[in-house]
Amino acid sequence: MTLAYVGIGSNLDDPRAQVLEALDELDRLPHTRVVGKSSLYRSAPVGYAAQPDFVNAVAQLETALPAQRLLSELQEIEARHGRQRSFANAPRTLDLDLLMHGRMELRSPKLILPHPRMHERAFVLKPLLELAPDAEIPGRGPAKACLDACGTPQVQRVD
Repeated sequence: MTLAYVGIGSNLDDPRAQVLEALDELDRLPHTRVVGKSSLYRSAPVGYAAQPDFVNAVAQLETALPAQRLLSELQEIEARHGRQRSFANAPRTLDLDLLMHGRMELRSPKLILPHPRMHERAFVLKPLLELAPDAEIPGRGPAKACLDACGTPQVQRVD
């Protein structure tokens, strides 16, 4: 089994409910179980600002799925939630990002591990550190140092 982390975000169609349902769906993936769920956090959108705030969380999984298969399963969940990829940083019903899959470092056309921008995003790092206070991002170092480098972004715990 591999320990993996998935970032979850939503800002459309009852974002809190979307995130909570996604957590349940992750626990139903084949050869996978959710072993940790962060609190929910509210954050301002990144990039395209003319949209509602996001609700974010991180799930900690134990999985026997290879990284590419896990990514495919995540994309199927997004599709069931009506995810549309109209433009970069667009509003979305559900966004599931494979943040880390064990200590794997990977660069392929479909998947980069660890997630290429997770070290810059407090809305990922805060819930990650809630689950794994000593988390290390492969190739980047301690997640806590990455969060400290983010400054004071607007990320608030909501539950």
